[in-house]
Amino acid sequence: MNKLLTTLLALAVICVALPTTSRAEVKLTYSNFFPPTNHQSQLAEAWCKEVEKRTGGKVVIEYYPGGTLSKAAQCYDGVVEGISDVGLSCLAYSRGRFPVMAAVDLPLGYQTAAQATATANAVYEHFKPEELADVEPMYFNGHGPGLLFTVSKPVKTLEDMKGEKIRATGNSAKLVAALGGTPVAKPMPENYQLLQKGVVDGSMHPIESNKSFKLGEVCKYGTDSFSVAYTTVFFIVMNKDKWASIDPESQAIIRDINTEWATKHAAAWDGADAEGRQFFLDQGGQIVELSAEESAAWAAAGRPVLDGYVAEVAEKGLDGKAILEFTQSTLK
Repeated sequence: MNKLLTTLLALAVICVALPTTSRAEVKLTYSNFFPPTNHQSQLAEAWCKEVEKRTGGKVVIEYYPGGTLSKAAQCYDGVVEGISDVGLSCLAYSRGRFPVMAAVDLPLGYQTAAQATATANAVYEHFKPEELADVEPMYFNGHGPGLLFTVSKPVKTLEDMKGEKIRATGNSAKLVAALGGTPVAKPMPENYQLLQKGVVDGSMHPIESNKSFKLGEVCKYGTDSFSVAYTTVFFIVMNKDKWASIDPESQAIIRDINTEWATKHAAAWDGADAEGRQFFLDQGGQIVELSAEESAAWAAAGRPVLDGYVAEVAEKGLDGKAILEFTQSTLK
């Protein structure tokens, strides 16, 4: 009798435990190239925990920061191919592949990361571009305004830009050339030594990089070139098959979280920019503010970069003018 009672009790315990251990209906992996201590990485990890919490454990996510599951440039294809189920990286690592979303990265005169993030998500929602049809986009975010920083010479006018060697890549490199400088295409991790050794005279980079990459230690002048400030779009996307395997209620919950988290990412970028500017000033850095007339001149000089985009995407059969005009309209 005692043996029977013991067996029944054991079965009861197992039955009670079963809903807890089996309720994780979908298990996902999340790849991110940012190191664990970076604010963007911490938000990505918090998103994973929030999804598990709000779905009641129906969706559980294993988080892999620091490029341990897929490198930054391979992250998007890694999601498509199922190397990871969710991925965070930037679209610019696959330049030319995302022509509609590339409009957001142009030097449109961003003031904040909140503005850039809102623009990125608005462009996606408005056009739902075919270029992203092989994944399920969660949300997008953009870093704060990319501006000009120099080592030994303040840049106050377009005339000052002539002949200056500026580390820049992608659209920012095109902008440097349009402004009269000489772009030097090198990756950000090499930037500190390039500036320190005088290989380049300056750099186009987000304000936060003055602290995160310590560039404020070598750059002594910053030009508030907001009229031609650019951003970089970061994506958070999910494998389509994995998304389809999630129940509709949990999908709706995740979409709500996505909206919240886009705002959180933008706030983190803007907070990092404030810290980066203060770090720059604490190192003795000086800020050059362009006059209204000079700002307009910089915007006019940068216009060929925008026109070049329109012509480039037209070759892909897209109405670049309509894409650019809509993107610009979201900044107003």
